[in-house]
Amino acid sequence: MAAVALEAGAEAAVLCDTNGGMLPSRITRVVGEVREVLAQRLGVTPDEAVARLGIHCQNDTSCAVANTVAAVEAGVPHLQCTANGYGERPGNADLFAVVANLQLKLGMPVLPDGCIEQMVRVSHAIAEIANIAPDTHQAYVGFSAFAHKAGLHASAIKVDPLLYNHVEPAIVGNDMRILVTEMAGRASVELKSRELGLDLAGHPDALSRITDRVKSLEAAGWSFEAADASFELLVRSELGDGLVRPFSLESYRVQVEHREDGAVVSEATVKVRVRGERVIATAEGNGPVNALDEALRVALVKHYPELTSFELADYKVRILEGSHGTGAITRVLVETSDGKRDWTTVGVHENVVEASWHALVDALSYGLSYAPSGSVNSA
Repeated sequence: MAAVALEAGAEAAVLCDTNGGMLPSRITRVVGEVREVLAQRLGVTPDEAVARLGIHCQNDTSCAVANTVAAVEAGVPHLQCTANGYGERPGNADLFAVVANLQLKLGMPVLPDGCIEQMVRVSHAIAEIANIAPDTHQAYVGFSAFAHKAGLHASAIKVDPLLYNHVEPAIVGNDMRILVTEMAGRASVELKSRELGLDLAGHPDALSRITDRVKSLEAAGWSFEAADASFELLVRSELGDGLVRPFSLESYRVQVEHREDGAVVSEATVKVRVRGERVIATAEGNGPVNALDEALRVALVKHYPELTSFELADYKVRILEGSHGTGAITRVLVETSDGKRDWTTVGVHENVVEASWHALVDALSYGLSYAPSGSVNSA
């Protein structure tokens, strides 16, 4: 079929692994067999024959990228991929991984100079257009593609980042990230702090305290792996850099009312002290956490007008492993945005509202500490 198509004038005969069932070694074998048959049928050399072939791989064995690269190594010059691997079932060969592998691993000049550095930006822009959340663990372009958390990894990276990064992240427009978890050692905490602009190298006592505190909190269910803002607040408080919380809590109360007409109304009241003033505020919301967030903003906005630009962008709740039933320990992650930057904070408690409260307080404190007026530091 390939020979007939090429004899009739087709530019390329594309071998299609449409059900995604192939493995790299089999791709290599098939390309070799087709190459020899085409050379005989078309009366050309094997190299001329394979130069007329293409490859189309789908990902049902999770080998689409590997299969595509195997075909290229066997001489196939025409590749069919999709951005971010989008496609039916498990998807197609990811264009970004294929291009990066060919250019960075095999030394093939696939893209013009200066283009491969745009890979992360382009990948995420396409995900935004498709309204699909970017895969954080996607090769090369994922947010976690160059993330490290084990203490051994962090110690090695401190010596030479390429000991655990297979390429320099900036080559594809990505960044290296140090994750702080219960596996963290002093090197992880120091590197993560440096990433956030906080130098702990000259503060060995603070570094020890922060490391111990992180391990203790992580053991209790807290997770700083995805909550950089909460981790930064912890470090800054231990360093004593003048960080002041924007308010102190006297009490809060949340009630949920299910009315006779089926309406469910949540109302929260907070009592806080702000710059020496006792403030009581009440607000309604579409749920207890939303009501609490609204009430807290009402109480603070007079003193911190910057809060009007803060938006709760995402809210995640997870029941921690090893805990059961309605009394389980809950972890809450809150993502906040001011339109220019995003930050994530964490809270943990048996009560989901209290866990949310911790995350909300950190979210507002962090955002205000970077507000133009430096609101928190003047509180």
